[in-house]
Amino acid sequence: MAEKKDLYEVLGIGKNATPDEIKKAYRQKARKLHPDVNRDDPNAADKFKEVSDAYEILSDAQKKEMYDRFGHAAFDNARSSGGAGGFGGFDFGDMGGGFGDIFDLIFGSSASGARRRSGPQRGADREIKMEINFEDAIFGMGKTIELNRIERCGHCEGSGAEPGSKINTCSQCNGTGQTRVVQSTPFGRFETVNTCNKCRGEGKTVEKPCSACKGTGKVRKARKIEVSIPAGIDHGSRLRIQREGEIGANGGPNGDLYITVLVKPHHNLKREGYNLIKSLEIDFVQAALGDDIEIDTLGGMKQNVHIPEGTQPGDIITLKGKGIPHLNSSRYGDLKINVKVKIPTRLNKRQKEILENFYGGNENKTANKKGIIDKFKDAIG
Repeated sequence: MAEKKDLYEVLGIGKNATPDEIKKAYRQKARKLHPDVNRDDPNAADKFKEVSDAYEILSDAQKKEMYDRFGHAAFDNARSSGGAGGFGGFDFGDMGGGFGDIFDLIFGSSASGARRRSGPQRGADREIKMEINFEDAIFGMGKTIELNRIERCGHCEGSGAEPGSKINTCSQCNGTGQTRVVQSTPFGRFETVNTCNKCRGEGKTVEKPCSACKGTGKVRKARKIEVSIPAGIDHGSRLRIQREGEIGANGGPNGDLYITVLVKPHHNLKREGYNLIKSLEIDFVQAALGDDIEIDTLGGMKQNVHIPEGTQPGDIITLKGKGIPHLNSSRYGDLKINVKVKIPTRLNKRQKEILENFYGGNENKTANKKGIIDKFKDAIG
């Protein structure tokens, strides 16, 4: 008979470990060694049971004291003396559910449910990033993406069996996908439920594994998906495409695909909410006298802009409804034009004379009652 391991060594703790340290060590070990996480390890169930047994003793003050005094012999002697009577008929039912409650505490109730039955499970969600042009974000677009993901094997239709070969009920678990281990202890009967290591929880075995998927029922393949980008979408927005994630298990639905949209910046336009911001440079004559000019906007479209007389550097000219469409709405934001006035750095003699006349030479500028625009018109008229 193999020598039993020291329980403190099994959990990786010292003899002076506190109850919290014992619980923490058990949780870490249980997550790491649980059979559902180690389906390829045929000894996973035994390792997990070893950790669970160690915790059952060391987490109880009375049992821990007995183990510290007598070691494994304390429980072996009780077992040989007739079971529960050795320790007053202690039953794990006194713990309010026994090992099942401990399992729920660590893995959550949903994991506990999966442990008890093998049912349909939803597939995992997928997340990707998509970069699009500024104009495409404003006007919307359709785009085809290619996604590599796990899908049902088309050769065997997901059964894992080569077409024409038999699919048998697992002889080890009788089709349940799980095996039960019942252990009689001095404290009562202790039952654990593990994933069947023969069929890996499927409840069935195949006579001849599928040549395409090697018996898994799943293959990785590239799939093209049509994505609709709504008009007005902003940088960092997230699109959800239902049932385009990973394949579900045991007939469960696929997960969803989430796409984070990244919008490339525009060379002369910025976005603020649903408004477009554009810088427009004009000369000081246009600013003083006013003008009507044509500017480029999105998609190569032209837009007429009226520059009022006396426009100042930094003035904002707003074109209502010429901005970005609101998502799922007929409303539009505005186009806001930030005016920048360019001052000439070099003037010829004639231009200097005009400006000197405009400002009245060396005369007192405040004595002239004409407005700036009128002066400028007179000078160049």
